[in-house]
Amino acid sequence: MDSLSIIIPAYNEERRLPNTLERILNWLDRNAPAFSEVIVVDDGSSDSTVPFVTGFAAKHPCVRLLRNPGNRGKGYSIRHGMLDARGDWILSSDADLSTPIEEVSKLYKAATSQNVPIAIGSRAIDRSLVEIPQAPFREYSGRFFNLVMRLVTGLTFQDTQCGFKLFRNDAAQQIFSRQKQDGFSFDVEDLVIARKLGLQTVEVPVRWRNAEGTKVSLRQGLKSFADLLKIRADHRETSGER
Repeated sequence: MDSLSIIIPAYNEERRLPNTLERILNWLDRNAPAFSEVIVVDDGSSDSTVPFVTGFAAKHPCVRLLRNPGNRGKGYSIRHGMLDARGDWILSSDADLSTPIEEVSKLYKAATSQNVPIAIGSRAIDRSLVEIPQAPFREYSGRFFNLVMRLVTGLTFQDTQCGFKLFRNDAAQQIFSRQKQDGFSFDVEDLVIARKLGLQTVEVPVRWRNAEGTKVSLRQGLKSFADLLKIRADHRETSGER
């Protein structure tokens, strides 16, 4: 694999990060690309996330901490990390590693074999890979969101919200410098931007297991539906469409 940056957005993740970072570093040791880095982006945590990552990074030079100016949202955190990353390829991964880090090999193989700059993990293509499902309400809410997303944006992906996505660095710079959404709708916006820029994306089935402790509130979930209309309006205008 070419050089790799791994972006982990973190808001009050002191409990999950120790195991997550150890698992990632163990994988990197075995699969050692020419250059690798792990960027934890702190989103205004009020627990011990920052001191833990600071101490961990002092012992592991490939790990570094970025800090947002307060609590700005997951979309802001991912954009912050993506635009600061130095690897040829950049992976975004949730702090709970609900998709195991080993699955990045699937994304990389799909992207390079099909010569596309973006590969996104999907829980919907092969549901047999979902080892621990979400609660039924969240599962069906996610499916309904995907249906509305398709109708509003015209995207055809079966799962835009899996937090495991791989971008070639040049594509990431183009996409994330244009991203406006700071909240949980940013995934959809990034894929809309990619389409507008003519950057192809492949959707890849990945293993996934639900981890308790979601940061998505009901209010934020409902806002995501409204954000779809704003995404369509924003990028219709910037693309010159009327």
